[in-house]
Amino acid sequence: MALVCVSDYEKKAAEILPKSPWDYYRSGSGDQITLKLNESAFNRLRIRPRVLIDVSRRDTRCNVLGFDLDCPVAIAPTAMQKMAHAEGELATAKGTINTIYTMSTLSTSSIEEVGEAAPDTNKFYQLYIYKDRELTKNLVRRAEKAGFKALVLTVDAPVFGPRRCDIRNKFELPQHLRLANFTDEKLIVQSAGGSGINEYVASQFDPTLNWNDVEWLVRFTKLPVILKGIITHEDARLALQTGCKGIIVSNHGARQLDTVPATIEALPEIVKAIGSQMTVMVDGGIRTGTDIFKALALGAKAVFVGRPVLYGLAVDGQNGVESVLKILQNELDSAMALAGVNKITEINDKFIAHESTFCLSKL
Repeated sequence: MALVCVSDYEKKAAEILPKSPWDYYRSGSGDQITLKLNESAFNRLRIRPRVLIDVSRRDTRCNVLGFDLDCPVAIAPTAMQKMAHAEGELATAKGTINTIYTMSTLSTSSIEEVGEAAPDTNKFYQLYIYKDRELTKNLVRRAEKAGFKALVLTVDAPVFGPRRCDIRNKFELPQHLRLANFTDEKLIVQSAGGSGINEYVASQFDPTLNWNDVEWLVRFTKLPVILKGIITHEDARLALQTGCKGIIVSNHGARQLDTVPATIEALPEIVKAIGSQMTVMVDGGIRTGTDIFKALALGAKAVFVGRPVLYGLAVDGQNGVESVLKILQNELDSAMALAGVNKITEINDKFIAHESTFCLSKL
């Protein structure tokens, strides 16, 4: 069967991957209510197309945070990618030319390996702050030296959420793999009876992280800092005061606190609060070009995708990553044409409405 959309790649990846890695990549926390919301909330938004407009000069290119991109679709950080494909993060980074690749702290390739393999890719480094602050500082300096262009600080993970599939599977990193940025034998993902990743986080991540630490990081690094994990306008306003250059509206792929809003639901209040003063981006549940169009219409400057890229990676390595990105770009281009838009900058909230706007009971 030809793979022509993200859901095709998802189905194929499910056939390829062993149960434990598949469950790790695919599942959310708790009852997975927010996991479902992240996708279904897009379906409650309606595009309001305009017709009889010359759309023969369409262009999906854009500039985000000073980077010229072919399309406002960037790669979100996802951990331990060698569980999906032998080349892991190296294949993903090499398949991400002309957009942004974000590397996870919990990667199975090292910062230096990715920097060397993909020197021309716009590389961001996603950072967790460890209890051992010298370890954190070392990660930052290594990312700077390896040519990464920004730091993406994840701020919604003082602990990891209860991911029941991982607990049932007693998830741990396969023995032939390692967290490649660390040499300490204590920094391993190995189950002591429950989810190995949750046990790792509980032992290593700093749950005292607060806004003072964000300000410290902004001062410490020469790279721009982006905060990932903001879903309220109150926190967005606080982020603005720290000197960060942008935020990613994110609920961690619905893997943290269950029943929080879908990110597309949280986006409008954040754009209203700070959208004119800071670059606002979004991730979570984006699977189609129309999803991207809706996010841009609600004020996001770019979207980040995680699981779709993992599906492409699992199916066909670097080629699969490139294919998924091309599918999303082509679908966005089609949505623009059919909505009456030529440029990314023309997409605004006049093209979008909630389904309740069209409720028949109002007629």
